[in-house]
Amino acid sequence: MSFKDIIFCKDGPVATITLNRPASFNALDLNISNELCAALEMCRADQEIRVVVLTGCGRVFCSGGDIKYFEQFASSDPGEPVRRVLEPVNRIILSIRQMPKPVLAVINGSVGGAGMSLALACDLRLCSSKAKFKQAYTSLGLAPDAGWSLWVGLLAGFARASEMIFLDPVYDAEQALAMNLVHRVVAPEEIEEATRFWAEKLAAGATRSFAIAKANLNEALLPLLERQLEAERQGVLNASQSGDYQEGLAAFLTKREPVFKGS
Repeated sequence: MSFKDIIFCKDGPVATITLNRPASFNALDLNISNELCAALEMCRADQEIRVVVLTGCGRVFCSGGDIKYFEQFASSDPGEPVRRVLEPVNRIILSIRQMPKPVLAVINGSVGGAGMSLALACDLRLCSSKAKFKQAYTSLGLAPDAGWSLWVGLLAGFARASEMIFLDPVYDAEQALAMNLVHRVVAPEEIEEATRFWAEKLAAGATRSFAIAKANLNEALLPLLERQLEAERQGVLNASQSGDYQEGLAAFLTKREPVFKGS
């Protein structure tokens, strides 16, 4: 299968999926989201694949939803691009969790919004020391989606999740490590070697045992995740109809500070 916005590479038991829209900071629009869904299904079905690596091309892992795609609907139905993209994005999150193989996120650069959800849904996260993390939704007048609230609440804690929502700071890689958002931080020049080491170690492991243990984790997690995905879907659709979102989108596109009115 050929792809336009991702690169799919299979090297023995290791499959690597690379988000490949560097000019758009690997942002998620409808096409890349559908391609990512298809690639994950290929990994699930291929019995030769024992570990999946997810990373980004260029200086960014994934910036979240594609604001330029959202802009096309700003004057007609601002909720429409959210509805279109969120359905495959939620399928991606569930596919990662239901993948009976380890999924390793290699966070090569900055990550924000739904890009954080994408990384946090993975089983392990290897991170470049140059990476930056930003919640990003509320600064645009939207609300977190794709399981963000669940992942950050579980990993970083309620207080830190609240800080991200209300203040939307930028965290560096070491801060992300301290908050349990990533497992290991390495220098950019070492990330390729570290990825290969982790992928080979996982591929050589007891993958049948991994699958059973991951399924057991999911027994506790998936009911929460499915409820949270629906709650967040309703929330972000509601936020996308707000005046604050219209202002946030206009401010982002014109590179100015938004003036939110709570409407």
